[in-house]
Amino acid sequence: MLQEVTSVQFTVGKVDAGMAILLSPDHHLLEFPAVMLPDGVGTGSIVNVTVERNRDEEQRQRDEFNSLQEDIFQTYSQSPEVPEIEVKATTQTSVIIKWNPLVLHSATFRGIDVFRNGQKLNLNLTPLATSAKLSGLDVSHEYEIWVVLRTSAGSFTSNKLQVKTHAMDNLTGLNPSFGTFSNDSEVEVLTELLARIGASYTDDLTTDNTHLVCSVPRGPKYERAKELNIPIVSPEFLKACEQQRKVMPAHSFYVAKPQ
Repeated sequence: MLQEVTSVQFTVGKVDAGMAILLSPDHHLLEFPAVMLPDGVGTGSIVNVTVERNRDEEQRQRDEFNSLQEDIFQTYSQSPEVPEIEVKATTQTSVIIKWNPLVLHSATFRGIDVFRNGQKLNLNLTPLATSAKLSGLDVSHEYEIWVVLRTSAGSFTSNKLQVKTHAMDNLTGLNPSFGTFSNDSEVEVLTELLARIGASYTDDLTTDNTHLVCSVPRGPKYERAKELNIPIVSPEFLKACEQQRKVMPAHSFYVAKPQ
């Protein structure tokens, strides 16, 4: 078994500038910090230098180092998660896709590209984006849609969706929000109409909405709809859609402020 403790006798030769020259019986020289010598030791003194291996401290530092390496590996070795997209909403001329919040781990975000039938679309999406709206699509037309997440760790392509836009007689894609009305009871009538045709509506106005329905051209939603380029139509638009059993052209029902 190897010795855990070694003790060697030395004669102190010279003490100068904080260092002591120690001479062993077999004439080996050792430079030794003078501050570590016992008090009163000088030239000619005999000292024993004992060295003991500290295995417990070795193991502690080894475990600490291995733990640090594991933390670094876990932090910097994981690739970003590939986005999984699905259809959120479909209309005659648009499709909204969505995905879960991006998980980049230690990678840096560089962009999200949306592709439609192999063509990259000019959409400016942020790292916090969880949806994208593809507008200007053809009626009753099939599209293949996917996204590519670009990061400092590489590019990651999502699953590919096969989506078909609605035909004109499919009213389920209508998703209006309601603005200002001269008679609030009109809203209840219109929500019942939407239920009959299988469409939906939202209280808040976002880019997910297909129209803003109102009878009075004013209010925060009216101004917001103009900013988002969302068609602003009268209640007659929804009534005409139900009567004709198809999505009517919005321009015939525009609501605008008097000039």
